[in-house]
Amino acid sequence: MRIFKTAILLGSASAMLAACGGGGLLNRDRPDEFAVQRQAPLVVPPDFSLTPPEPGAPRPAEGTASQQALEALFGGPAPRSEIESTALNRAGSAAPSIRSQAGDEKTNTVAKGRVTRDIIAAPEGDGQNAQTLIPG
Repeated sequence: MRIFKTAILLGSASAMLAACGGGGLLNRDRPDEFAVQRQAPLVVPPDFSLTPPEPGAPRPAEGTASQQALEALFGGPAPRSEIESTALNRAGSAAPSIRSQAGDEKTNTVAKGRVTRDIIAAPEGDGQNAQTLIPG
């Protein structure tokens, strides 16, 4: 057993030392990609009438991040069909305070009938004692 442990130890130590070597497939002597072509010098653009951008302002050609996300997800605004345009024109525009007025006591509601009221007012249960009644 001691010979087996020694062999494992020597094998792992030699593998770790072999990883430090520079020969074979992992040779670091490869050409420098920047030495292949000469770098062009930096030049000032010829249009000097440009104003520098303000910090934090979106780029004028790109728009905001939310606009870019909507464009990527939905492909931009799609033309509406004639039926959809007619329905939207007939519906009109909603009042700005419509959400505040929806729960008001003065809001007119449509009576859905006695059956709907009974369903909503029914007590909660687990369904074990449910019964079916057939009106006669």
